[in-house]
Amino acid sequence: PHTEGERFLMQNITTSGGKKMILLGKHEDGTDVVIKATRESAGKEEIAHERKCRQALSNINFSYLDFHAPIERDHLSEAGFYISIQNFIPQDKTFLNRSLEEQFNFALQAFKIQEGARATTATHYKNIAGIFGIRNSLDYKKLVDGFIETLKSSNVSADILVTTTTTQTIIHNQLERIEQYCGFITHTDFVPHNFRIVDDTLYLLDFSSLQLGNKHESWARFLNFMTLYNRDLESLLVKYMIDNRAPEEIESLKLMRLFRLIEIITYYVKTLPNSSDDLLELNKARVKFWHEVLQAEIQDTRVSEEIVNKYKSVRDSLRSESEKRRQINLH
Repeated sequence: PHTEGERFLMQNITTSGGKKMILLGKHEDGTDVVIKATRESAGKEEIAHERKCRQALSNINFSYLDFHAPIERDHLSEAGFYISIQNFIPQDKTFLNRSLEEQFNFALQAFKIQEGARATTATHYKNIAGIFGIRNSLDYKKLVDGFIETLKSSNVSADILVTTTTTQTIIHNQLERIEQYCGFITHTDFVPHNFRIVDDTLYLLDFSSLQLGNKHESWARFLNFMTLYNRDLESLLVKYMIDNRAPEEIESLKLMRLFRLIEIITYYVKTLPNSSDDLLELNKARVKFWHEVLQAEIQDTRVSEEIVNKYKSVRDSLRSESEKRRQINLH
């Protein structure tokens, strides 16, 4: 799945985990499996880290945390490759092909599972700090400041700098609110292609993105994703938060959405010097689109349907054939 398309092309530009191949195959007993393999040291560290996270979840004793995972078949080093082999999880339909009610219920269930895991004592932190990364309010501030420095040195437009530095100030002024909801297990890349649903059971495919942080960071990543892929689900989940959670949680969620939007803008800005042709134009369009989403979020409004549809049209016209193939049934 990750040997062609944009994901493969941009690994050299953006990933901190190193390049790795993710392949489909069959185990010697005929079982369909997913094979993750790499020869790069950073990639090896990422695969090893994911394995540690997956194993650690079964030993967490301070909360109800019920993430299901594919069965690991093999874990080995051979011919310079570091290899992890897990059962392939089939599903009869993708997340976005399910009904809105199903999508809402599964997403909410997953968020509640994450919210059920909070480190509240020194023992809790000692047991898991060495496995999962930790982010507190000062870490979020440091990350945002780093994003802004990258944007300033990348000669982005004045409009983008105004919007992102305004966002930086908002986050600086609300660090206490961010800290209030830190200490939770949160999945920083919780989007449909990182989990599968079989017989009403949600299987998490990516464990490397688990960390202790603000509990609304996984919400923010998911909602920002749904701004593009399912605005009805985004609206329904936001309404749930407004109707059922304290105002302080709504503030925290907004701050995390702002944080993740600055992050994705910076992510694509960093790709521009090393991109060319259609991929360059596509990433420019992405920077523009996510900047417009950020502008709306600052004002507590939603980016217009017209802007979303215009971006989708540009994106689809610039995507390569290999990327179009990769996107089929991905979400």
